[in-house]
Amino acid sequence: MPAARPQKTQPSKPFWSTVDDQRALDLVTALMRIPGPSCHEAAIAADLRRRLRAAGISAAAITTDTAHKKSPAGGDTGNLIVKVPGTNRGPRRLLMAHLDTVPLAVGCRPIRRGDSLVSGNRRSGLGADNRSGVAAVLTAVLEIIRRKLPHPPLTLLFTVQEELGLFGSRFVDVRKLGRPQLAWNFDGRGPQRITRAAIGGRTLEISFQGIASHAGGAADRGVSAVALAGLAIHDLVSGGWHGEFVRGGKVGTCNLAMIQGGDATNVVTDRVDIRGECRSFDRRLLDRIAREVDRACQRAVRTIKNSRGQRGSVSFQTDVEYEPFTLPKHAPSVTVAAEAIRSLGMKPEVLTTQGALDANWLNARGIPVATLGAGQVAGHSLDERLDIDQFLAGCRVALRLATG
Repeated sequence: MPAARPQKTQPSKPFWSTVDDQRALDLVTALMRIPGPSCHEAAIAADLRRRLRAAGISAAAITTDTAHKKSPAGGDTGNLIVKVPGTNRGPRRLLMAHLDTVPLAVGCRPIRRGDSLVSGNRRSGLGADNRSGVAAVLTAVLEIIRRKLPHPPLTLLFTVQEELGLFGSRFVDVRKLGRPQLAWNFDGRGPQRITRAAIGGRTLEISFQGIASHAGGAADRGVSAVALAGLAIHDLVSGGWHGEFVRGGKVGTCNLAMIQGGDATNVVTDRVDIRGECRSFDRRLLDRIAREVDRACQRAVRTIKNSRGQRGSVSFQTDVEYEPFTLPKHAPSVTVAAEAIRSLGMKPEVLTTQGALDANWLNARGIPVATLGAGQVAGHSLDERLDIDQFLAGCRVALRLATG
């Protein structure tokens, strides 16, 4: 009798290459049902805390900072921070996502339609932005605990008020994060996309004060705030400081977007308020744009005086909305993410973005955060959906990064 052939066995997949798909989908569906617009994240934060405690994470490892008390918008809770001791030695890793959704997502009833999750409520968005990122991070840590997987020290950060102005990340208590050396933010579509740079922005607020007078009988005694604003805007446009421009090889934009003033046609307008913004990847160019706007406004005030020799005035304010950042292509948070994506059979794409992310403020605080996607599509709209395959891939990337 011939000897029996040895049976071929399929090689087992690495532990970090799989997650429980149904658990992950059930989790993201449950999270999207919980309302949590900016400044009202307490309920979703409480749900995460409950799930983490049920998984065995101690109450002492779960904290909340006071970012909402520093935010100009207020709010009912700060950022949720979780520190998980490592079973392996290695540098601490941070995984993060923002808790809040846009108000349009309130009332979401997620249902499956083909290869996507969508809102069954036609009047609401889905809230995949950013419950998909939250679910990817949470899935990773729950898989680690449930399956007792080895991992380095971990910090999980769930921020508030991202949609309102990145206030959670701007005012995060970095002392609670444990000095992570590798960090990733989950917020976007493609899990193979690594955003290593994002633009910075400054707010621009201008108030021209003119001199009111009767527009018919005493027009010469007035100083029109409308005229002052017009001169300043013309100065900026003709000088190449409005719209998009290049200075010293760096690209910047300036947009004076909102103008308000005047009460009656028979009064020389004595006040005009203008609000705008400027953006650039270069911090020094941002500062220069703000200076040029200020100078144009001051020149306008000096140009006009009334028959009595009186001039108007201007007040100008600028504030940092979000700082720009650029991680080098070979920064560890970028290269480790690329290796993780390749190990899961995907091709990494390294990108920059013209938008702002929580990563802007974390990088400004010295934490090298790159951003990855987790399947959200058409966020901030009634057509928003969650691409299920991309979401599950995002969960696997998060698990790969969390286990090191």
